[in-house]
Amino acid sequence: MITHFQYKALFKKANLPGWRISFYFRGAHYDGIYHKNGQIEWGSVPPPSENETDIQSQIHELMLFHVYD
Repeated sequence: MITHFQYKALFKKANLPGWRISFYFRGAHYDGIYHKNGQIEWGSVPPPSENETDIQSQIHELMLFHVYD
């Protein structure tokens, strides 16, 4: 389960989509960029491949709730 999820617009004072995201998963910190098409560009440390699909699904739900409501 994702905890401490945060997001912030990539561009200040611009109506361009894209968000910097960060969160914890099983005690490890992850970050990346969430693009308007739903693609996630992971930061320096990607999540474990066996959990990546589940993590992406949780992030999509959070972004739909917070950004696209």
